[in-house]
Amino acid sequence: MWSCMAYNETDSSSEHRLCQDFGLVLSVFSLFYLMVCFPIGLCYNTLLVVVNLSNKMSMTMPDVYFVNMAIAGLVLNLVAPVELLGPSFTRWPVWEYNNEIYITLLILFNISSLVIMYSTTLLSLDYYIERALPRTYMSSVYNTKHVCGFIWGGAVLTSFSSLLFYVCNHVSTKIIECSKMQNKEAADAIMMFIGYVVPAVAVLYAFVLILRIRKESTPLDQDSSRLDPSIHRLLLASVCMQFVLWTPYYMTLLVHTIAGAPGSYGSNNKQRLTIYFFLRCLSELLAFSSSFAMPLMYRQMNKNFSHKLQRLLKRLNCRDTPCPHEHSSVQQVAT
Repeated sequence: MWSCMAYNETDSSSEHRLCQDFGLVLSVFSLFYLMVCFPIGLCYNTLLVVVNLSNKMSMTMPDVYFVNMAIAGLVLNLVAPVELLGPSFTRWPVWEYNNEIYITLLILFNISSLVIMYSTTLLSLDYYIERALPRTYMSSVYNTKHVCGFIWGGAVLTSFSSLLFYVCNHVSTKIIECSKMQNKEAADAIMMFIGYVVPAVAVLYAFVLILRIRKESTPLDQDSSRLDPSIHRLLLASVCMQFVLWTPYYMTLLVHTIAGAPGSYGSNNKQRLTIYFFLRCLSELLAFSSSFAMPLMYRQMNKNFSHKLQRLLKRLNCRDTPCPHEHSSVQQVAT
């Protein structure tokens, strides 16, 4: 809770001023995100999903993964206003929420983070399969859609294990079962390992394979059924962007797992406590920014997206007024 409650209201020490300054900076960043990044991210994520789903026949394997990440981005867009306007991110909270709402927001945030990280990871691996074995259909659109369904199911199941620790950390210690599980560090360790370490290792392995196969020029590279070469740049940019934006958040989980709860630092380390909470909130803000940056990058780097959008707009216009080619065909039939 960002309210500098560890200090007295009349305290004029440097630690108290630092807490007030950090709170002001975090409030400004949060309001800027809500006024600029949030509406743009919401519109572009929705546009990415609608445009691709309305052109299912022309969807490729990367498109399916990016649609999956856009849906996860929409979930983050739902969480962001509630979180950023709450007491944790601003000195002037619009509302207060209880433990149940906090846990719900945390569950949605964790599920979205897992979906984004594993969609990025499997996109890298499937891209290698497509480059190495283009005609096996192992990375087809049909298979990718099923894989994305398993990603959401796995994210929910994975979040359930850490959910038990979070719930028990916010309920009464009178419950014997929960009194033995009040360990938030264990929940953070689970999320750190499953949500970051495993995807990072898999992405690194996929990139090594991709770089190795790119050095080997084969006749298959001229195959027209191969993915567009621009997809490689989009893949590299998306993976780097997601890991850059999510790494600070998972590093704060690592610090919390190793060093323990910030409250265990003692009353003489209020400055360290303030810095930790500021960095934790700032890292979450960067994680929220992934829902804004990813669809913009996809819009700029995917050459086919603008054509799909134009087809969708023409289709919508034809619902209201007859299209020119349809009108001419009707006249030809009449004659």
